Amino acid sequence: MLIGLISDTHLARPEEELPSQLETAFEGVELILHAGDIWIPSALDQLESIAPVMAAWGDDDMESDLGDDPRMLDEQAVYIDGVTLWLVHEKPAFGTIVPRENTIFSRNKESEREIPEAVIYGHTHKALIEKHKGVLVINPGSPTWPNNFPELGTVGILSIESGKVNARIIQLV
Repeated sequence: MLIGLISDTHLARPEEELPSQLETAFEGVELILHAGDIWIPSALDQLESIAPVMAAWGDDDMESDLGDDPRMLDEQAVYIDGVTLWLVHEKPAFGTIVPRENTIFSRNKESEREIPEAVIYGHTHKALIEKHKGVLVINPGSPTWPNNFPELGTVGILSIESGKVNARIIQLV
């Protein structure tokens, strides 16, 4: 399964759109996980034209129009093919977050456990893939404000195959 990873889109007005390059970058994904700082629902709507979307609340989303959007939750545990993923806005301190019962996408809920196979987060606008105590930690960066500068940025692709999780960063061009 391929999953698109995105964060920190920061669209301020409904007439603003996400980069058209996202359609190519996310070609073939079955789900998109947005790690927060969305600002307006139309960003999620645009992503949903590519694949179903689930999103974490960002620190800048609290005053936005996303209030009752069912795609938004504080912290999300996602269970796919025996793999547990966490979707949060800010990088967690491991051992302090326990997934809630609100499973958003499940193909095999038997995988529930305290420590996930991967954590997807945003907030820093800096793309990063690292391992921390056996957990794959991914920040897809920002497609619109990489390194807090308004230009074309990055997204991520997560693949799950036979219980194995891999990620890569894609520079939008």
